[in-house]
Amino acid sequence: MPGLSEAFGLALGLVLAGDAALTRIVALSLRVSLTAVLVAAALGLPLGALLAVARFPGRQTVIVALNALMGLPPVVAGLLIYLLLSRSGPLGSWGLLFTPTAMVVAQAVLITPIVAALARQVLESMWEDYAEQLRSLGSSALRAVPTLLWDGRIALLTVLLAGFGRASAEVGAVMIVGGNIEGFTRVMTTAIALETSKGDLPLALALGMVLMAIVLTVNAAAQLLREWAARRLG
Repeated sequence: MPGLSEAFGLALGLVLAGDAALTRIVALSLRVSLTAVLVAAALGLPLGALLAVARFPGRQTVIVALNALMGLPPVVAGLLIYLLLSRSGPLGSWGLLFTPTAMVVAQAVLITPIVAALARQVLESMWEDYAEQLRSLGSSALRAVPTLLWDGRIALLTVLLAGFGRASAEVGAVMIVGGNIEGFTRVMTTAIALETSKGDLPLALALGMVLMAIVLTVNAAAQLLREWAARRLG
């Protein structure tokens, strides 16, 4: 096992050289996480908008459940999806276990409640400002949903960036349902855990550098979007 300074030097070399194994792992990680965000957006944004404008029996219960699911332990989510997709499970015939698709499902399950809950908060505030005006134009609460989603697109984009950051850092659930198979389901977080346990610090550190760069970029983008939106509204 190389020393720490030597390991950092080798890791930086892998990143700068665009090591093939490193690139393959990063590419799969991005593909899985971005797909999961798209799924979460398709499910979570309309649900968040509906909860923001509609008033129905059990609404508060749904909101409480969403808020609770924001803290769903990843290993629990991974275990439940594993049971669903295993050969003896109800969806075992689909053959999705230990595939990138199963990893997308796991990440989507984890981040959809986050997207829905944060979107509800954003759009509920907008609905309070727009409700009277939209109703005067003859728009019902449900018909106002597309308008709110469009007008709130910048704030909702920051919500999706938060979801992507959560998905890209996930390890427990994707390890359970993906199996960490080299060249097929190995993503950055699972590879870091494996390579560290093997003592391959250069590759683990290189992947850690890339992951941190992605997380920092996502957070910086979200902050810039918030500032731009604030200036625009101001």
